[in-house]
Amino acid sequence: MKQKVILGLVLAPLMIQSAFAAIALDRTRIVFDGSQKSVSLSVSNENKQLPYLAQAWLEDEKGNKVSSPLTVLPPVQRIEPGAQSQVRVQSVGADKSLPQDRESLFYFNLREIPPRSDKPNTLQIALQTRVKLFYRPAALMTEGNSTPWQEKITLTRQGDRYVVNNPTPYYVTLVDASSSVKGPSAKDFEAVMIAPNGQAPIKPGAAVLGDSPVLTYINDYGGRPQLKFTCSGTSCKATPVKSK
Repeated sequence: MKQKVILGLVLAPLMIQSAFAAIALDRTRIVFDGSQKSVSLSVSNENKQLPYLAQAWLEDEKGNKVSSPLTVLPPVQRIEPGAQSQVRVQSVGADKSLPQDRESLFYFNLREIPPRSDKPNTLQIALQTRVKLFYRPAALMTEGNSTPWQEKITLTRQGDRYVVNNPTPYYVTLVDASSSVKGPSAKDFEAVMIAPNGQAPIKPGAAVLGDSPVLTYINDYGGRPQLKFTCSGTSCKATPVKSK
């Protein structure tokens, strides 16, 4: 989940109203079940004194705003101080226009709009939350309930780097890497998301990760399981690391 400053009004001298998000989302990623017509998300106003507007919309994987084949309702709503509400992501013919043999990626955006301040010389900061939304076709919802698909990824060593191969119809997001299960995170590691049936290189190089790399992925619930890879030649297979 990412948050960023969207707007500010600067007058001198400054008095900062708030640097913390008022409008909060109840999850860090969204899975849209293709067998359902919609998914409901809980949003709350963490500010106990002021009402806020919550503006929500979707973007495709390239960052373009979209209102089809999925849309957000309501696009804007007022949430009273300390109150909760819901936002619904609804299908608009997604089952007909999106691939049904693999996941599709969208981004759900939630922007807070603060009330206009009646105090002079005030800096108002609005924050925006952006999380990944995966449209998962109905057939893949059933498959995903068995062995975690992330355990099916493999590594291929190509010179001084490892390449992740994702043979599944699901997206895989890797958020950490190390040379051993309890070892420190690899320096200069960059999180990477591998598309269905895709591949991507891992940074840093193979010399840093060693002959038995350990990768950490994010599951549907925000958990971070580890996978330890055993290599034979240039090919490496994953084994789940049991949590204690």
